Amino acid sequence: QVQLVESGGGLVQAGGSLRLSCTASGRSFSSYGMGWFRQAPGKEREFVARWSAFSISYANSVKGRFTFSRDNAKNTIYLQMNSLKPEDTAVYYCAAGVGGRGSYDYDYWGQGTQVTVSS
Repeated sequence: QVQLVESGGGLVQAGGSLRLSCTASGRSFSSYGMGWFRQAPGKEREFVARWSAFSISYANSVKGRFTFSRDNAKNTIYLQMNSLKPEDTAVYYCAAGVGGRGSYDYDYWGQGTQVTVSS
C-alpha cells in the first residue's frame, strides 16, 4: 500500500508558476512509476506527465512548461509548472503504478490539489 498526499496548489495569475509536491508513505515508492493527472470541471481526467524507470514524458499541452522531478530519498515527486495558462486550471492528482499514460496504469492516487490560473 502507498498513500499519496499532494500539496502546492493555489491561485496564480496567467504566466505565473507553481510547484506541486506529492509525498508517499507506506511502501517505498522508488519501485513505482509515477504520474501526474488533472481534471477540470466537466471534463475527464487527463494525463499530464509520467516517470517510469525508462523515461519521462509529458502531454503536448504542457511540454516545455512543466517539469517532473522526483527525490527518492524524500519519497516525493514534484511538478514544476511555469508559464501557466487559464486552461491549466484543474484539480491535479499524483498517482503510483506502472508509470503509463493512462489512468488505468495506476493503482494509488492522492486526494488532489486545486490549481486555479486567472487571466
